[in-house]
Amino acid sequence: MENDPPLNLVLETLTRLWAQAQVFLGGLLREWNAYQILIALGVFLVAMLATHRIAPRYHGWLRDRENWPKWRLRFALLLHRRMRLIAFVLLIWPVIWIMREVTWPSRSYLLTIIGSLAFAWLMIALASRLIANPALRAILRIGGWIWVTLIILGLTGETRQLLESAGFTLGEARITVWTILQALVILTALFTLARVLSHASAANISRVEDISPSMRVLVVKFLQLLLYGLALFIGLKAVGVDLTGLAVLSGAIGVGLGFGLQKVVSNLVSGIIILLDKSIKPGDVISVGETFGWINSLGARYVSITTRDGKEYLIPNEDLITTQVVNWSHSNDFVRLDIYFGTAYGDDPHAVRRIAIAAAENVDRVLTDRPPVCHVVGFGDSSVDYILRFWISDPTGGLTNIRGNVYLALWDAFQDNGISIPFPQREVRMLNDPAKAPE
Repeated sequence: MENDPPLNLVLETLTRLWAQAQVFLGGLLREWNAYQILIALGVFLVAMLATHRIAPRYHGWLRDRENWPKWRLRFALLLHRRMRLIAFVLLIWPVIWIMREVTWPSRSYLLTIIGSLAFAWLMIALASRLIANPALRAILRIGGWIWVTLIILGLTGETRQLLESAGFTLGEARITVWTILQALVILTALFTLARVLSHASAANISRVEDISPSMRVLVVKFLQLLLYGLALFIGLKAVGVDLTGLAVLSGAIGVGLGFGLQKVVSNLVSGIIILLDKSIKPGDVISVGETFGWINSLGARYVSITTRDGKEYLIPNEDLITTQVVNWSHSNDFVRLDIYFGTAYGDDPHAVRRIAIAAAENVDRVLTDRPPVCHVVGFGDSSVDYILRFWISDPTGGLTNIRGNVYLALWDAFQDNGISIPFPQREVRMLNDPAKAPE
């Protein structure tokens, strides 16, 4: 049985690569190539010794740079980790230039390859730090090193031919290993660029005080969606994928998502409505059912609410649209609180009102420019009932604690002024008591 054309092409490419490898290994046995290898090893040894002496001093110098921005410290630490390779690059190229001046170019050819490889590996190692994902960063770094090595050694043509020969046919399109690798590299580069641009745009938008916080979140989300969508579209187009064939498929997927992910779509639309109508924004203090706290962040699917006890509730956006929400700081941060208490009928209500207002004004967090008020609200079975109303401007500091402080202030003020807080009293009479029958 005859071999398939792609298989024959793979075998021919492997044969040529093996022949070139034999020629390269045979060239290493020549006298001047051996000298160049020894020179490179000597330069590497000198770089190691220099790094051993410089690295500790450099690290100690970095410890004193406490006021540096975080990005500058990270870059300085990256240079510290790659100091050996940096020293090797800085030492090998002067040696190459000297060799080119004093001897034949062929006697520094191998050193040039080694220096080019070291410089390219160093640049890839520094550039890969822009990728946040450690696994993806390692994969791209290793892939970049391999590809740059092939370019410097002049093996890109054979390698590309080998990768293009290995693949499979899907419909009318042929997908090869080369196409897949090319797509991964292009998409990764574009998504990394989109990520950097989105973070820079978000930082600039967050500093614009003329835009409300909710509108900032909406603009940032829209920019992220736009940038990542463009990265995907441009990447697929650059690889050669026919996007017209995806129109029908995307329509079918959209209909399926509309029926199968109704809640998700509803939360997404509700999130956009919340951002547009500015009903709530990051930092607002709200109550949703039994949950009371301040908004930490607005997401595409949910709103993060942090309570006073440190719990973080993720409330779906749909619930904030369809249920009643109390926004304690919608138009301003002023919040009025009411507390109820009662005193004995023997106490002067005019004095009680005056003492209660003065006690509330002496409590921290109670506003004096909006003075407290106290009113009689009824005559109870055992006490005269009052309501004390006061204002605060920091609901994020808690409501229960300020109510408790005002109650304690009332207790102390009533004790100092001889005002009593009565408790219910009941008189019980026993009917037909045998012990009192003679009476």
